[in-house]
Amino acid sequence: MKRVENKVALVTGGASGIGLSAATLLAKQGAKVVIADYNIEGAKELAETLVKEGYEASAIFLDAGDAQSIEAAVEFTVEQYGSLTVLFNNVGGTNVRKDLDVVNIDLDEWDRLVNINLKSVLLGSRYAIPHMQKAGGGSIINTASMAGFASDQIRTAYGATKAGVVNLTKSIATQYGKDKIRCNAIAPGLILTPAAKNNIPQDLLDIFTKFNSLPYNGEADDIGHAVVFLASDESKFMTGQTLQIEGGHYIANPTIADTNIWATSQQK
Repeated sequence: MKRVENKVALVTGGASGIGLSAATLLAKQGAKVVIADYNIEGAKELAETLVKEGYEASAIFLDAGDAQSIEAAVEFTVEQYGSLTVLFNNVGGTNVRKDLDVVNIDLDEWDRLVNINLKSVLLGSRYAIPHMQKAGGGSIINTASMAGFASDQIRTAYGATKAGVVNLTKSIATQYGKDKIRCNAIAPGLILTPAAKNNIPQDLLDIFTKFNSLPYNGEADDIGHAVVFLASDESKFMTGQTLQIEGGHYIANPTIADTNIWATSQQK
């Protein structure tokens, strides 16, 4: 039996990157998957590819800033497959030209990111939970970020909203655990999605690698496999937790990388 066989999953932001990986892996492990994304053409393309390969998948347009669109995606999933037992709240983003330090941040951008990064998680869960209660339980998985645990020179709203996702995850887990609804989050570090590869210069990627405990950066499937685990019954006694998947980037004293270089130089 496959790991998530007979489960019905809604993946938001599922047309690319982490969402694409999660939707693909969930389908290949037996789930019926709805791919919801603003990029509806990309979502349809992925769904069609999965169906051609023998899996069950559908696509729907999603505007994560619109409550009605989120509710429609949930209802579409239930109409298509009869229930909803896995929700991956994966939509999120930032704009580093506007999401600046506290004094200079664009306040409209603050409001936009609260709506997209945090409120969308609340609303997706709000609309999905009644269906999970009817199904006898389910698993909600939220994409947080290591930015929710560590500060930055900019991305003030991004960090604050992702910290909010971590705490909201605990609230959902506490409030609906007795209904056999689990809620966990994943906090990725730098993940080499196509968007990251296309927009982050190599010298900046090298800085991340330098400060990782592991000698490489993450790939989308590193997160996708964790989503499958949290969606499956393998994690049935796990709730309210945030998995930090970040290559050991944040676990050590930040001087370690440079002091290792210094120590090596002293041995010469």
